Amino acid sequence: MSKVLYIKADVKNEEDSRTFKVSNSFIEDYKKNNPEDEVVVLDLYKENIDFLRLEDLGGIFGPKDEASKNHPILKYAYQFAEADKYVIAAPMWNLSIPAILKAYIDYVSVTGITFAYTAEGPVGLLKNKKAVHVVSRGGEYGNAPYEMGDRYLRTILGFFGIAEIETIAIENLDVIGVNVEEKLEEGIRKASLLAKEF
Repeated sequence: MSKVLYIKADVKNEEDSRTFKVSNSFIEDYKKNNPEDEVVVLDLYKENIDFLRLEDLGGIFGPKDEASKNHPILKYAYQFAEADKYVIAAPMWNLSIPAILKAYIDYVSVTGITFAYTAEGPVGLLKNKKAVHVVSRGGEYGNAPYEMGDRYLRTILGFFGIAEIETIAIENLDVIGVNVEEKLEEGIRKASLLAKEF
């Protein structure tokens, strides 16, 4: 049995989020194909994820023991490390990801939990795991050099040791004349196919 961590990073509600329309569909299909797996939903806005403060650093750089698993910040890093698969639903914001998702990544980027420093340099501790990034974009950014969101997620997940990363991008949603519903349906079809193999 695998544990899937479904990370939701869109300030819009379920009905209005174009990203969630596709990511929720992916999760529904995944559950049908993998009924024994556990899916843990983590809505970053409902969690009130915040920026790291000076007082948080002691815990982050402190010992990693049983007591640290209940730390208000470190608990997210342990939860992240314990998952086998990740679904990250985050729209493009200003060529990148929503700030709350970056703040969450700061929570889970913890030496001794998701990566470690060695004599040869940093090493990811999350090997043999996989991830999917579901992203909606207003324009065509898939091959643009200034697209920083998906590129950053692939880089940081790779840093953690996660090598198998897929992206479901729904693009051109704000272009005049584009049929948004058709684009979303296309994204849902891609999600359904990927959910069978994930």
